[in-house]
Amino acid sequence: MNTTQVPCGILYALLHGGLRTFQRALSVVLIGLMVSATCAHAQSYPAKPIRLMVGYAPGGLTDGVARTLAPRLSEVFGQKVVVENRGGGGSSIGTDVVAKAQADGYTLLMADQALISNASLFQKLPYDTLKDLQPVALVGSASSVIVVHPSLAVRDLKALIALAKSKPGALNYASGGNGTLTHLAGELFKQVAGVDIMHVPYKGAGLAVVDLLGGQVPMMFSSIGTVAQHIKSGKVFALAVTGESRSSVLPDVPTLAELGLASATVVGYWGMLAPAGTPSDVLDKLSTAVNATVKRPDIYQRLVDQGVEPTGGSPSNYEKILRTEIPKWAEVIKRANIKID
Repeated sequence: MNTTQVPCGILYALLHGGLRTFQRALSVVLIGLMVSATCAHAQSYPAKPIRLMVGYAPGGLTDGVARTLAPRLSEVFGQKVVVENRGGGGSSIGTDVVAKAQADGYTLLMADQALISNASLFQKLPYDTLKDLQPVALVGSASSVIVVHPSLAVRDLKALIALAKSKPGALNYASGGNGTLTHLAGELFKQVAGVDIMHVPYKGAGLAVVDLLGGQVPMMFSSIGTVAQHIKSGKVFALAVTGESRSSVLPDVPTLAELGLASATVVGYWGMLAPAGTPSDVLDKLSTAVNATVKRPDIYQRLVDQGVEPTGGSPSNYEKILRTEIPKWAEVIKRANIKID
């Protein structure tokens, strides 16, 4: 549409066609201008650096995932993708920054399982997870693993359950902290297996692993990447992985489902989100770029090395996971009476 002809066209319609013709002509012009603006926006994005928010201090797994993807996304877009850390509130502070940011595609969130569990762990969040955030792409997933110290005289899950049932409340398990996925995995296991084991939260998975290796705590629900080297060296024994399928890192370790506890299956998810209302063309560009990046052999391997199985996934795929997992964990948290604030 030649915009220099627009005023004359409207004026001609008004003079010769009457009000109704004028209204139709004006509608056509406005639609044309909106389409032109949308196309121009799609072609120009991104025109400046993009912030990729991580709701934790630097150095953790989610920060590592973000920093693995950011340089490659910078190359794809021709604009810097800058990782920004905003820790606190179990990642809810950083999440809130994104939820309240302008919906233009320049402030994004790298989220982990806390995005799902926080919806129930906190009595009140400053944002609505499903209403204020728009999924961009699923990045990957990860299972946890049940590990025991050699001093615990069990080498399979059946023996562990039998021991726990014979001594209710006597067996302790460690996790990376209250409300973390490894804690929730332990609580779901308790509910499904019908055992009474005591949770010992640590301020980070690293500290928990130190005490596990030292025998101060006999068992742990851990991310696979955190303990894989200790399993392979024989310092701890792996009894089961919590995922839907065996881990490529620990292919000889059975799943809970294989051992008759399918309803105790636990998978953690990493994904990218934007503020709700972000234009669809921007979401398409971001989703395409993230999925292509995850599939690059070098990026894929770096994510695997960190303990994340790169899956990729569309916005609708990630949204479906969120809508399924949030109520699932809400029920587990309620039954276990877990509270953070």
